[in-house]
Amino acid sequence: IIEHPAGGYKRIFESCEELAEPIPAHVTGVIPAWLNGSLLRLGPGLFEIGDEPFYHLFDGQALMHKFDLKNGKVTYYRRFLRTDAYVRAMTEKRIVITEFGTTAYPDPCKNIFSRFFTYFQGIEVTDNCLVNVYPIGEDFYACTETNFITKVNPDTLETVKKVDLCNYLSINGATAHPHIEQDGTVYNIGNCFGKNMSLAYNIIKIPPAQKGKSDPIEKSKVVVQFPSSERFKPSYVHSFGKTENYFVFIETPIKINLLKFLSLWSIMGTNYMDCFETNDKMGTWFHLATKHPGEYIDYKFRTSTFSVFHHINCYEDQGFIVVDLCTWKGYDFVYNYLYLANLKQNWEEVKKAAMRAPQPEVRRYVLPLDIYREEPGKNLISLSYTTATAVLRSDGTIWLEPEVLFSAPRQAFEFPQINYSKYSGKDYTFAYGLGLNHFIPDRICKLNVKSKETWVWDKPDSYPSEPLFVQNPDAQNEDDGVLLTIVVNPGASKHPAYLLILNARDLTEIARAEVDVIIPVTLHGILIKS
Repeated sequence: IIEHPAGGYKRIFESCEELAEPIPAHVTGVIPAWLNGSLLRLGPGLFEIGDEPFYHLFDGQALMHKFDLKNGKVTYYRRFLRTDAYVRAMTEKRIVITEFGTTAYPDPCKNIFSRFFTYFQGIEVTDNCLVNVYPIGEDFYACTETNFITKVNPDTLETVKKVDLCNYLSINGATAHPHIEQDGTVYNIGNCFGKNMSLAYNIIKIPPAQKGKSDPIEKSKVVVQFPSSERFKPSYVHSFGKTENYFVFIETPIKINLLKFLSLWSIMGTNYMDCFETNDKMGTWFHLATKHPGEYIDYKFRTSTFSVFHHINCYEDQGFIVVDLCTWKGYDFVYNYLYLANLKQNWEEVKKAAMRAPQPEVRRYVLPLDIYREEPGKNLISLSYTTATAVLRSDGTIWLEPEVLFSAPRQAFEFPQINYSKYSGKDYTFAYGLGLNHFIPDRICKLNVKSKETWVWDKPDSYPSEPLFVQNPDAQNEDDGVLLTIVVNPGASKHPAYLLILNARDLTEIARAEVDVIIPVTLHGILIKS
């Protein structure tokens, strides 16, 4: 395990300037001739406004990065999204809209009455789309986890328009991890507060673009609804699973207290993080629904407590659904450890904080589609290759126990990626991930989910980002392709950041494209092939 006593990782949580125009990168190695396109990535790029700091990793203002790869040459460009949160902050030189873990207060220069009224205008939800970018029809949208998505021009990185999903769908937000099918259909999930404050989770479908027709978002609809375990407290949802014929939704004990959200917010000045609480009694619930037609399957799958942010993959096999996840044990909320003050401490302090945090683990759960195939009390799972179990109990619940695919103390395999275009929702072998060492991203990992073999790329004082898998067009095997990751090496005398291209087979370096600017932390992104 690499240690980081010099604390170079602090630099990835520092503000940077946008660029006036793309800058050329210095390429070493040979970029594969077939690798052409634009790598777009998003993350926080501005960590304070004037002398007002943002407090949480998910608060910094959205910065879009672009590496253009063309005929072996590379350029790098970045721009802040012109969201309302950003534009108003720049105009007023203060934080105007409350972010995930930072509260905005009314303008102190206004008189007491107008400040009082500002408090009672209710909740102004942030449009700071810093998490991911994905295609809808012919267009590209940056997103966070609220109801707002931001259309961007992938060539110029200009902000085109803000779209409110509430205008089209009965949801109060949507995740930054939609599933996108080969034909361009987009599926996502979001909380929905219905009639009489009833609460549910809706799977939404946005159809693919049709020539000469209207914007696909206008044709979006709710496909199926999952019930909520608690009436006023939805669980936090970051991603969901999809196989060929099913949706998998995991309801964790990390809850949003709606009453707190609606009451305190307008009076007290509260932020999103203040409204989270945990239900330490419920454990974790798995929910299933069919896809065509969308119907909820009322099986009570239960397991001991964990939280999950990222699904790796799900697939059907012989009457079972295999669900692979990056889990965190227990019911403590991992985001409590992602305050910038925590992440920017000296290495010994960072390690101390991580000792208290939930433990990461890659797990496989298996859900039987026929819960009466064995008598109660017996293991329902008959797949030969997994030790995961499911047992029907006398109270009608099906208790799940996982198979552990990867586990190491305070070493997370996170931000998982697979050969998505070919293997999403299907039986697969390889997952790629960003290694978090006590929450600091310091390696790229590959995991064979069948044999549990692992490969690692790491270098001292080097901080990579989520690895994106790009398949070789002549691929014979699942892992024929490359991984793209942005690495920051803050101590380098020149070229402190670079786009790294690794061979996905063995994580050996193929090429790198170095730039003379630091690049702050990025969360997720895509390659738009040209």
